[in-house]
Amino acid sequence: MTMAPPPAQPPRPLPDEAPLEMPIQRLDGPPPGSIEVKTQPPGMAMKRLLLITLTAVIGLAASSELRFAFSRDGLDAFEVALLVFFIPLFTWIAFGFVSSTVGFLKLISGEHPGFTAIPSPAQSLSKRTAVLMPVYNESVEEVFARVRAMARSIEKAGGAPWIDFFVLSDSNELSGKREYAEWLEVAAEAPINVYYRRREKNIARKPGNIAEWVRRFGGAYECMLVLDADSMMSGDSIVGMASIMEERPSIGLLQTVPMIINARTLFQRWMQFASEAYGPIASAGLLWWSGSESNFWGHNAIVRTRAFAESCGLPELAGKGPFGGHILSHDMLESALLRRRGWAVHMVMIGGSYEEFPPTVVDMAIRDRRWMQGNLQHLQLLASSGLTWTHRLHLLVGASAYLTSPGWLLLLIVTIAQTAGQMGAGFVGTAPPSVLWLTVVLLFGPKAMGLVWMLSDAKRRAAFGGTGTILRSVAAEVPLAVLFAPITMVTQTKALMGLLFGISAGWSTQAREARRISVREIIPDLREHIALGLLFAATAFLDPVTAIWLSPLTLGLLASPWFISLTSHSSQGALEKPTRLFKVPDPTIDDQAEKRAHPVPAAPKTSAETNHAP
Repeated sequence: MTMAPPPAQPPRPLPDEAPLEMPIQRLDGPPPGSIEVKTQPPGMAMKRLLLITLTAVIGLAASSELRFAFSRDGLDAFEVALLVFFIPLFTWIAFGFVSSTVGFLKLISGEHPGFTAIPSPAQSLSKRTAVLMPVYNESVEEVFARVRAMARSIEKAGGAPWIDFFVLSDSNELSGKREYAEWLEVAAEAPINVYYRRREKNIARKPGNIAEWVRRFGGAYECMLVLDADSMMSGDSIVGMASIMEERPSIGLLQTVPMIINARTLFQRWMQFASEAYGPIASAGLLWWSGSESNFWGHNAIVRTRAFAESCGLPELAGKGPFGGHILSHDMLESALLRRRGWAVHMVMIGGSYEEFPPTVVDMAIRDRRWMQGNLQHLQLLASSGLTWTHRLHLLVGASAYLTSPGWLLLLIVTIAQTAGQMGAGFVGTAPPSVLWLTVVLLFGPKAMGLVWMLSDAKRRAAFGGTGTILRSVAAEVPLAVLFAPITMVTQTKALMGLLFGISAGWSTQAREARRISVREIIPDLREHIALGLLFAATAFLDPVTAIWLSPLTLGLLASPWFISLTSHSSQGALEKPTRLFKVPDPTIDDQAEKRAHPVPAAPKTSAETNHAP
């Protein structure tokens, strides 16, 4: 009589605990002792001096030219106000232009290879790595499709004996039950260990989620590779990064530059192309001057667990929200705290690292509002003890990125007020043409460099669809970017005003489903955009030259409901042809077919349901 095989044992939700202490850090008083790891690449001081000097020269040249032009008949109050707003804003775009120019020169000369594969010698691994995917009320099917694909890719790269996967849920009870049921199925068939844990209380959001895992299980793992719920990474990139961490014990964090995948709407396709076309130039420039004091973006990065535990226990900020309490943009501070202890923080440009992008302008604005709140919290962290000046610069740049929109808006309003007060010959009429055209060069120069970079290599040209497709894509992307800029300006200014009045951005589940937004649905949330567009249009009665310079902004604001609606459509028709617009290189990750190929669009939501940000 044949004995029936014993029933299969269900997979273990969690491994044995291996506690690791993670003390809360003090941001004032004497800094903690550094481990004295000398990791700074040579020549970084000269690189940063060159970056700052070139930025200052461009900024001072333009501001001096403008001041001399204004001073011919004496400075009035309007001209003083214009200079106050113009100088920091112009210097801001000059800084980005200089950094991108350096990145372009590095890439075009071949000194930096750009996005390349890294070797993944799995046989060299001797220590364990945990892949952590925090989730918060996400699509269960999509999350575990990504888990399944990455688990298979890790096994194919040879990393199965050394790499475990953790799904760390902060979801509600109903979503948690569905996640657990899906995890049982995935864990039973996965070629690597896949674990699942759900917290009953969502304390301190994602930082609290990661910190809880570190304190319970971190002692068993040399490194942790942190993802977002929409992240995808190839097994080769994961194993390769783990190998680098073992070979370079002074590295505390290694941040990749993720590209966008699964773009379905016109907005996503456009953002994906912009990321692939212009992003490498900006990334190469940032890498050049950051050195071992780079940044952390919170996902698609590998972190040395012990270094993180001893350096990155986050305190709460004094005061109430929106600027007090838990630190929202925790990642940038965590990289600064790692460096404060002496650990190197590097950025690498490798293939096989991806993330999704919000499907519509509305969804991006909702996410942007949360990022704004977190980044503005950093202003009170600039004086934290022991931080390097480079990381103080990172914190300042991140915060000031959200102050440029209200700055530009105030500059425009002062310009119109000056034009009205003088009945013509306002800022545009009195500013030297060299300053106006230099501004255009600084704004659009990185796009021109991106175009040259795409066309400069035959293999790269083919990956972007050929010369014709590249030229058509850039010709479509530039006007879209011009129309989108004033929409973002007003949206971010509204968000900032809300924060200043104490309205927190909150932390809701990020929308990832493609959905069409109707014009009628979005118009109530764009009253300020349309009103400002009408004000800009009215300058034609005061000074036609000023009105012409403002016309791209005017058109973008007045067309904003149709712009948001049209770009929310799923890309069809011409975009699906082999020579479509916005063609980008194919992703380099195994089992990409595990991802949803033909999503079912969600039903359109009302304005109240989507919490429209614009």
